[in-house]
Amino acid sequence: MTTIAVRTEQDVLTALSTVTDPELDEPITDLGFVRSVVLDDDGVTVHLRLPTAFCSPNFAYLMASDAIDALRLVEDIGQVRVLLDDHHDSDKINAGLAADAGYRGTFGSEAEESLDELRRTFLSKAHAAAMERSVEEHLKTTDLGVNEIYRLTLSDLAPGKNKAALLRRRIGIGLSICPASRVFVDDGGKPIPPESVPMRLRFAKSVRISMEGNAHFCRGLLATRYADSEPVGATPQITNLRTIRSPR
Repeated sequence: MTTIAVRTEQDVLTALSTVTDPELDEPITDLGFVRSVVLDDDGVTVHLRLPTAFCSPNFAYLMASDAIDALRLVEDIGQVRVLLDDHHDSDKINAGLAADAGYRGTFGSEAEESLDELRRTFLSKAHAAAMERSVEEHLKTTDLGVNEIYRLTLSDLAPGKNKAALLRRRIGIGLSICPASRVFVDDGGKPIPPESVPMRLRFAKSVRISMEGNAHFCRGLLATRYADSEPVGATPQITNLRTIRSPR
């Protein structure tokens, strides 16, 4: 296999790793939701799978649609096809994706809210969880009290994966990442008043624990569902049938 072929495969996996489950806030590659990848001279075909046949159609569509958008950014990828397998709405979702019908065009009257509203809801939850992780990490490494959390700024946080995740989530919902910005804020960027911090911190912690618990549960369901037919892991089955290598 040529260097270009190897790089193309890695480019596809890298693109897919930017797509997250909206409820779990984890990459679909890490969750094992990418079933297979087939590269040929026409483009790429990706099959997705979920823990059950009755996972939320809204979430399923959002992940599949985001996967298409991410893959279309890969240079020289060609035609992009993403298919959802083994779901009760597979036919509807796959037809909508193939036709570029959009969320409302795919679900029609069943689309209870816009895709932007749905995405915003889960981005807000992801921000709350990331904010709580960063604050709790800071509390463990400093003598800061809970009643002083409201004073924390982004510059006070130590570099690391928790801070990086928080910055990504702030960007996702349109909040400032200026070092002088307060850490503990609402979804509009307004600082939480000191008297409201303890309750808001407990709420953010419950959101984070719920997301982590659901992710663990979904991994178990997925592994059980496909235990007798195929391996479940972070690395999908990749088949490269390309005969044409485009120079870069």
